Amino acid sequence: MARVSQEHLDARRRQILEGAARCFARSGFHGTSMQDVLKEVGLSAGAVYRYFTGKDDLIAAITEEAFANIRAAFEEATRTTPPPTPDVLLSRVLGGLFEGAVHGLERRTVASLIVQVWSETLRDERLAALLEEGYAGMRIVWGRLVEAYRDAGILPEGVPDDHVARTMIATAHGFIVQEALFGDVQREVPENGLRGLMSMGPQKAS
Repeated sequence: MARVSQEHLDARRRQILEGAARCFARSGFHGTSMQDVLKEVGLSAGAVYRYFTGKDDLIAAITEEAFANIRAAFEEATRTTPPPTPDVLLSRVLGGLFEGAVHGLERRTVASLIVQVWSETLRDERLAALLEEGYAGMRIVWGRLVEAYRDAGILPEGVPDDHVARTMIATAHGFIVQEALFGDVQREVPENGLRGLMSMGPQKAS
């Protein structure tokens, strides 16, 4: 029997993940069964269970991948000199997340899937641990970006790095929720909005 290439295995795993994501986006985590996933991807149970032990394993894999994609975007920014300002960076990260996270899903559906993951962490200890690990990693990466901003002379001293990091992460979270609930979060929305806030100067005395 010919050996199956790693490329084939990776493609099959991707097929299953994307099919599961479509099911979860349509019906929610609790409204989706493994039979729904099997029907969506057109594979046998044995073929799917070769890669994932069940629905919880699929949800965890989607969560890990989302964090990996976001973190990679921020880490790339830390290697740029000078680093992109928060308005540009956040626009890139959100655009990449909505447009490339899961093939075949619309932006609002991707955002809704992320919000579902956040909700699921309240009951699932494994997901909660993944979320906590991802959040901690994001704070570290953003802390490095803040240091890079200071080194480049575009951010003054006086505000703790972690406070800036957490504020930017919260801004990203907020736009994901906006997209999930209302849609229409285009790249220029966070970019223009943050640029406007960043340009504010001290209020002049009357």
